[in-house]
Amino acid sequence: MSGLLGSRTCPGPGETSDLKFPLGAKFREPLTETRFQQLFGDAEQEPEPLAEPRWSRLRGLWRRRAGACSGQGAWRLLLARLPPLRWLPRYRWRAWLLGDAVAGVTVGIVHVPQGMAFALLTSVPPVFGLYTSFFPVLIYTLLGTGRHLSTGTFAVLSLMTGSAVERLVPEPLEGNLSGIEREQLDAQRVGAAAAVAFGSGALMLGMFALQLGILATFLSEPVVKALTSGAALHVLVSQLPSLLGLPLPRQIGCFALFKTLAAVLTALPRSSPAELTISALSLALLVPVKELNVRFRDKLPTPIPGEIVMVLLASVLCFTSSLDTRYNVQIVGLLPGGFPQPLLPSLAELPRILADSLPMALVTFAVSTSLASIYADKYSYTIDSNQELLAHGVSNLVSSLFSCFPNSATLATTSLLVDAGGNTQLAGLFSCLVVLSVLLWLGPFFYYLPKAVLACINISSMRQMFFQMQELPQLWRISRVDFAVWMVTWVAVVTLSVDLGLAVGVVFSMMTVVCRTQRVRCLALGLAEGTELYRPLRESHKLLQVPGLRILSYPTPLYFGTRGQFRRILEWHLRLGEGGQVRDLVKRKVVTALLYSQLTPKTDSPPDAVAEPVRVVVLDCSGVTFADAAGAREVVQLASRCRDAGIHFLLAQCNGERCGGWRDLETGE
Repeated sequence: MSGLLGSRTCPGPGETSDLKFPLGAKFREPLTETRFQQLFGDAEQEPEPLAEPRWSRLRGLWRRRAGACSGQGAWRLLLARLPPLRWLPRYRWRAWLLGDAVAGVTVGIVHVPQGMAFALLTSVPPVFGLYTSFFPVLIYTLLGTGRHLSTGTFAVLSLMTGSAVERLVPEPLEGNLSGIEREQLDAQRVGAAAAVAFGSGALMLGMFALQLGILATFLSEPVVKALTSGAALHVLVSQLPSLLGLPLPRQIGCFALFKTLAAVLTALPRSSPAELTISALSLALLVPVKELNVRFRDKLPTPIPGEIVMVLLASVLCFTSSLDTRYNVQIVGLLPGGFPQPLLPSLAELPRILADSLPMALVTFAVSTSLASIYADKYSYTIDSNQELLAHGVSNLVSSLFSCFPNSATLATTSLLVDAGGNTQLAGLFSCLVVLSVLLWLGPFFYYLPKAVLACINISSMRQMFFQMQELPQLWRISRVDFAVWMVTWVAVVTLSVDLGLAVGVVFSMMTVVCRTQRVRCLALGLAEGTELYRPLRESHKLLQVPGLRILSYPTPLYFGTRGQFRRILEWHLRLGEGGQVRDLVKRKVVTALLYSQLTPKTDSPPDAVAEPVRVVVLDCSGVTFADAAGAREVVQLASRCRDAGIHFLLAQCNGERCGGWRDLETGE
């Protein structure tokens, strides 16, 4: 290029620049590193270190591995895997203890009714929701890195688990089961739910072993929000039979939401007036309390525990009025005291539940990590995504031994914990104490609790998920693609199922990424007048071009999906069509003259000089983030075609690590 551009140096202080005369201009010689050192480099260059022998590198690697196995390395590993060893010595007892205690007790009070309610959503007895509100919270307190995260039962996971349990252990068609048959059915369903939790935990531990915490990025924010919003609608419809007192079988599979609506409308004349009244009164109390907690969160010292108040009022009303015997109102019944015996889930069920465990593991990790990241950014600390995989994997795996169903971080209780003044994971211990007191001593007080109240608690806890739809107008203004991802995922979740909707959302989201890489924009660069900077020609009319030289920037990955578009764009810019550079010569001259009249200053040069064929092309590869073998072969073929057409093909900013195999092109090999 130096011969093409001339050999004049930059103008001196008394000289005038001739940059505004592009065709007759002469630029300075290229400033090489050696020339730069001669002009400006006074410091002595440090000699390059000699290449280290391979055996020395292996010895250094062995020393580092051995150092990791030393006492100091073991202590660092222990600090990484047990976060309380890091934050507990720095705990501010006077400033934080009261806030953690109040927040933990508040969340524990909410865990009790929500745990029982989500257990019904999982198709298991209510007491197992209390187990799931105790063991996972305790384990996450020891292993989690999210200081403000509250774990336990989650409506979306309970819904997904309930669908899997109903499919694995369906209720007999004849119905009217005896007490012993009902206990056997419940035991089988509890085993199935525990097996799903075991499989989900095992998958997350496998992801932790492979350091696959980055997989959370594949569940984008629109996918997660649309998934939870669509699942909230499923929860609402699935609780309608309990609200109306209709003993309807649970619908599973595709279009389950519409099947449930059809069954409810058909059986509506047989609804129970007593349970309908209880549901209406419960919602009339729970919904306004939720609104008050949101509107006056800054003024209230602690959120109003509307759920536990409703549970106590309904239990007293049912006991004093004998609603269970007089009006056949479904009640919770006896909650067994203590803890269940540790039991390994049936491993024979694992192959059948892996298809259900995988989406649950992804939802658990994505929701928990996103929630932890939100509050970590807000309160200026960091979380470890791989450690979160370990925490939730161990939480699900160990808790499944105590008949718990899948669990994760929860939106409602996490927000409640922060609003109540929680500061660290220590709040989880106080929450566990509240649930423990119910399991050991207070369980009999919930004997007369109507199940319709638990259904109302399920519905009222979906408030945040329903209100996520308010973000759609803003999302439309920010990104139409993200809006499309949100809508496609939501429609798929609502019409098909939560599992299939998640798969559709992830696939569609990845397709949008691939399609956006197909929208290649190869920019032609020109010299900015009065400078030595190159800018895209379409950005300004005061850009100059050297005749016969074309500088192109390709700011897109070059792989098998974009190689065809890359070839077509470069052929258009370099006139390498089937007819060569002489194809449609007259038309090319006219179009080129029009373009140059708009993009370059007026000159006295003849039109033929403006339409001069391309003789040198420089391809700027700084924007090529990666290239595969197909993309590299496309560049090789392009260089060969340019050589046959008499065009010098040059590469700039070609990183060998990023564009492997391209360096041979620089030397013409």
